[in-house]
Amino acid sequence: MTQFLTENSEIILRLTVAVGLGIIVGLERLFVHKDAGMKTHALVSLGSALFVIISEMIALKYQAIGGFDPTRIASQIIVGIGFLGAGSIMLYGSQLRGLTTAGGLWVMAGIGMAAGFGFFGLAFIVTVLVLLILILVNIIEKPIRKISEENGVK
Repeated sequence: MTQFLTENSEIILRLTVAVGLGIIVGLERLFVHKDAGMKTHALVSLGSALFVIISEMIALKYQAIGGFDPTRIASQIIVGIGFLGAGSIMLYGSQLRGLTTAGGLWVMAGIGMAAGFGFFGLAFIVTVLVLLILILVNIIEKPIRKISEENGVK
């Protein structure tokens, strides 16, 4: 067991960072009562990190093959998350809901990819920026929405 942990410590760290950052962003979403919370964000981030690590492993295994591009797997993460995000966008009457959730999941995939590639600084910086956007911008938007609603604008 110790040998397994030692041999895979970098991979375990990458996956753990991805999960931890996903949970942190998902916690904010949970606080504001959104459906995509801690588990969803953690899974998106973890899955993205996993696919990036697989890309790296495949690149090492097949490096002798010419024309092989392991970044194709990473690029398909973005497409797949696009479908997941699109499923979270719903039209309720004249209101469109789920756009922030879709955007959050999309950026969470990027954070997971950064963690998967071992770019921990980048993953942490983007996580902080995401939280600033979700928390601070929400605080700024509330009085603006109130003024807008008072003036009859929806």
